[in-house]
Amino acid sequence: MIGIALSGGGARGIAHLGVLKALAENGIKPDIMSGTSAGAIIGAFYCAGYSPDEILKIIIKTKVLSIFKPAFSWQGLLSMDKFAATLSDYLPSTFEELLVPVKIAATELQQGEIYYFDAGELIKPILASSCLPVLFNPIEIEGKKFIDGGILNNLPVEGLMDYANPIIASSCNPIGVKKEITSFKDVMERSSILAISGNTLVSRAMSHVFIEPDELSQFSGFDLSKATEIFETGYQYTSQNIAIFAEQLK
Repeated sequence: MIGIALSGGGARGIAHLGVLKALAENGIKPDIMSGTSAGAIIGAFYCAGYSPDEILKIIIKTKVLSIFKPAFSWQGLLSMDKFAATLSDYLPSTFEELLVPVKIAATELQQGEIYYFDAGELIKPILASSCLPVLFNPIEIEGKKFIDGGILNNLPVEGLMDYANPIIASSCNPIGVKKEITSFKDVMERSSILAISGNTLVSRAMSHVFIEPDELSQFSGFDLSKATEIFETGYQYTSQNIAIFAEQLK
């Protein structure tokens, strides 16, 4: 039973679609998935039956990932209502209606623990997993408050360990070298990547196959206008290395 875990990463999460397309072309499809933040969004759409190409078109058309590109002149906390409405237009209302099971990771704020949603209402857990702290109010589910899953586990391999073997981990946050840091956005993004690198290493060690295109370091998590290029980066990297990945799955 193959499991695929998808990391968070803002616009860079679009690379997961290219990864999934290349894997599918080589007969590698998930029996179960997990995702954090952007990875939770991509995973939910994929498990609902949309192809990677269809999801890319939806992302470009609806700007659904603009949730990860907030304005920096805002006053007060932003609303996730428009994001929720867009998800509801394309996704079923419950986990049970998905064609492939998915586990969505979110951070439970009060206890400081990672939580995996896999049953009942679908949209709210996706909101919770994508809820950037400070910018948005925490999402309340059954009396508990949740924020972005990437705070504690940006690559949720752990959520699949009791359910899948082998596990493929798709990460879109190579550290690389940041040549210029000239804005608040640069500082925020670079700090985030460095902060999550530790838990990503732990998740990588738990997986059987780790996919992380180095070329993604040239893109920002805010680069929604480069969606097609990011998609192709994930696709080309996975296609070029598919023999290695297939051998690791044996």
